[in-house]
Formats: sequence, structure tokens, C-alpha cells
Amino acid sequence: MSRANYLFTSESVSEGHPDKVCDRISDAVVDLYLAADPYSRVACETLVTTNRIVLAGEARGPDTVTPEAIEAAARRAVREIGYEQKGFHWKNAEFEYYIHEQSADIARGVDADAASAKDEGAGDQGIMFGYACRETEPLMPAPIFYAHRILHEMAKARHSGRTPELGPDAKSQVTLAYEDGKPVRAAAIVVSTQHGEDVSQERVKEIVCGFVDEVMPQGWVNGHTKFYVNPTGRFVIGGPDGDAGLTGRKIIVDTYGGAAPHGGGAFSGKDPTKVDRSAAYAARYLAKNVVAAGLADKCTLQVSYAIGVSQPLSLYADLHGTGSISEDDLERALRQVMDLSPRGIREHLGLSRPIYERTAAYGHFGRQPDNDGGFSWERLDLVEPIRAALT
Repeated sequence: MSRANYLFTSESVSEGHPDKVCDRISDAVVDLYLAADPYSRVACETLVTTNRIVLAGEARGPDTVTPEAIEAAARRAVREIGYEQKGFHWKNAEFEYYIHEQSADIARGVDADAASAKDEGAGDQGIMFGYACRETEPLMPAPIFYAHRILHEMAKARHSGRTPELGPDAKSQVTLAYEDGKPVRAAAIVVSTQHGEDVSQERVKEIVCGFVDEVMPQGWVNGHTKFYVNPTGRFVIGGPDGDAGLTGRKIIVDTYGGAAPHGGGAFSGKDPTKVDRSAAYAARYLAKNVVAAGLADKCTLQVSYAIGVSQPLSLYADLHGTGSISEDDLERALRQVMDLSPRGIREHLGLSRPIYERTAAYGHFGRQPDNDGGFSWERLDLVEPIRAALT
């Protein structure tokens, strides 16, 4: 039996966090390949540290995507984040490139074969999860939703020039109190943000408090809320100069803030044949439409794959005791309304486009679909088909 009254915490990190710098660069490489050929195969990992950017991985795509073009994309991504600092500068950082051809053994399992009627197979084995709940308008858990929004609003203000005192690197953490299973107030909020050498902590706190008040629901932050801004008292050295970063280390930040399971695979740097990414997007898409259809207050989905095999090995649904239908019926309906093969997911959601760099920070889920197809997995166009499949 689930608890009704409890505290739950989620964290977010900004686009300037070292790991997020890596995610952004890796996804910039994916977009570069997909813009040149929508059937490119990419698995790009990035490492950053003091004035150094290192790329490694595998790719198969047109020769027009040269190492020089990839380096230019990486430097452009770092510049747009805002790093022009002595310890990490988009223009001066050393760049190393170790991307090679995709393994032929992987390619033979992933590629379709018309002669043998073999469909496109999954790029790897694995389990992926999707989740949705009624805690916020975009059907996301409230702690991660507000943790993202605080940092996203801070970043927009920094880019616009409103808050020149702040640097690109920042983290947030939001602890919410739940009563009768619903979030009702902020028990604790932590925000750490990089700042200029001569900026006082009083000024930093003043800026941060303004964004917290702007983002959090009215009345949720009160005199009982524990509030910490830059708890160490100073955050001047940040980004890759302060800590090394790697692609794919913020998978809980990228998804549901710990409120739902995670299969373990990262998203950034991977083309949509990698089900770590595309099937997690599909699972979120289906779970969100289930909740939006009024069939449950919460929905967790799990899907699993084997490398080279097109159809998923399993689909599991959990409505957490909040559903108006059985999980067995739901699983059958979901298989009817969407082809969950890698090709089916890619075509249904339009994933073979250069839409990924924008996903690298502030969460892959709970975002508004873009006009050009980005965040297509947040659409609500399966509500009626799911209802129909259950009748």
C-alpha cells in the first residue's frame, strides 16, 4: 500500500553543467549527421575538462560530415551555452576526435534486408521505461518539473543579458511535501549557481529567490521552506574547469527525477535506431496519452528489446492502482495503436530529423512539441485511438 504523506526530492542541472555540456555536444553531432542523411547511425560520447573537448564513438553517414564540421559544431554548442572563460573557452579549448566507422557486426543486426524480409532491428538489447502522472499540466512529476523550470528560467535570463552576474553552470534540487498523495508545498529548495568573481552571495540569493518565486506555485514556498543558495558560499570556478563531464551521466535528470524507474541507458549522442533513446520516448508518449485519456492517474510502462530483433520482447503496464481498466487490456490496446519496432517508433514520431540538440538540457520529457517535430513524443494524439482500442 502506497504512502499518502511523504517528502520527495528531484534535482536538475543547467546546460552549463559539465555533463550537460557533453550531452549538448554529442547531440549536436547526431543532428549534424541526421541533417545530412536521416538514416545515419551515430553513437557519440564526449568528455570535457579544463580547456579540452574529446569526442569518441562510432558513426556511419555521408562523407560531407567531416571531422572539421564536427569540431565546428562542438565549438558552436559550447559558445551558445556561454563558455568564454579562461579555464574553458569555446574557441581556445583543445579538441580531440576519435570517431570511427560503426561496427559491421552491429550494422548487420540493425539494418533492414529486403531480400530476406528482415525489418530494421533494435540497435541493442535493453529495457526502457515511460511514465506520466497528474501532478502537473504536462503530466510530469512535480519535483523534477519545478527543478527544471527554475534553471531554465535562470538560463533564459542569463542569455538575454538580464542577469550578467550568473555563469552557465548551475544545479537545483526541489523537495516537495505530499499529502494524500498530492504535492502541496516546498519543504526544501537548493540552488547552486556559478557567478562572477565580484558578485556577492547576497546578490546571488536575491536573483535566485526571484526565479524561485516566479516558478513555484503560489503559497508553496513559505516560512517553513528550507532554502539554500550556494551552500558552500562561493561558486566562481564552474563548468568543465571545475569538474570533468561525460555524456550520459544525468539520466535521472533527463527523465523523471527518480519518480519512475529507469532502464539505465542514456539518450544523448544516439541516433533513433538506438532504442535506449527512441523506445524511452515512445514509452513516455504512450504513458502520457493513457493518463490524458483519463484511464489512470499514474502510468508506468516498460518495454524490452534484443539487438537485431525488430519487435519488443515485452510490454508491461502498471497503473499503480489508479486505473479504470486492467493492465492486461491496456497492454493489448497499446500494441494495437503503435508499432513499437525501431522503424515504427522512428516513423510514428518523426525521429529521423535533427531535433536532438534542444533536448540535451532541462529534461527530455514534459516539454511542448515544437513546430518542426521536436518533442513529438509529448503529443496527445493517441488519446482517442487508445480509448477506441479498449472498446
